[in-house]
Amino acid sequence: MKHFSFTIKGKDPKSDARVSEFTTPHGKLHLPTFMPVGTRGTVKTLSPEEIKNIHADIILANTYHLYLRPGHDVIKKMGGLHEWMNWDNPILTDSGGFQVFSLGANKKSQKKATSLVKIKEDGVEFRSFLDGSKHFFTPEKVMRIQAALGADIIMAFDECAPGDASHSYAKEAMERTHRWVIRCKKEHETIQETRSCKQALFPIIQGGVYDDLRIESAQFMSKLDLPGIAIGGLSVGETKKQMYHTLDVIK
Repeated sequence: MKHFSFTIKGKDPKSDARVSEFTTPHGKLHLPTFMPVGTRGTVKTLSPEEIKNIHADIILANTYHLYLRPGHDVIKKMGGLHEWMNWDNPILTDSGGFQVFSLGANKKSQKKATSLVKIKEDGVEFRSFLDGSKHFFTPEKVMRIQAALGADIIMAFDECAPGDASHSYAKEAMERTHRWVIRCKKEHETIQETRSCKQALFPIIQGGVYDDLRIESAQFMSKLDLPGIAIGGLSVGETKKQMYHTLDVIK
């Protein structure tokens, strides 16, 4: 994509460490980087100037929370997240998938994890943590919401299985995530045709703590030829040892 570029500036010959730059329409990310979380469109207790003073290149905002309040249409009318946040550097929005499953369930066990969330092939029905109202996210809808928010980097909608999920359940969730990312990519490409300020779509690798699934998912996402790839489904109940092992397997 001509609006985005990735350049490796240096590598450590004794390890996998590297220094790189990712260029977006709102400036460069100097990687690795610290990314403050502005869940609802603001980093608590810090002004945009203070965030820049700690040399943060990018802020993360949350699609799920912004969709529920104040609403992506409101933010779009205000000029998008950059205007809303008074932030002229890059912004990343997640897909809301993690919040849909974690806040909808609010339980650790796999059986209870689906009690307030109905997963269908078309998408996911969930209840708002604010008032209990019902909502439905599809891959296409999540792409449209993130387009309205206007972040530079956006995430594909995925199913985030719990850390204690069985191999069969993790595989089912991974395969559904693969089908959804194809739909996300198609909708994203249609939306981008009419946008002057482009967005980079990142697919999300899933597969739980199972090596074979993680490898399969990483290979699948790599073939999509998108500007970047995210690693999902970590810090969702697995041990730190499992998390680090999974990262090594994907690497």
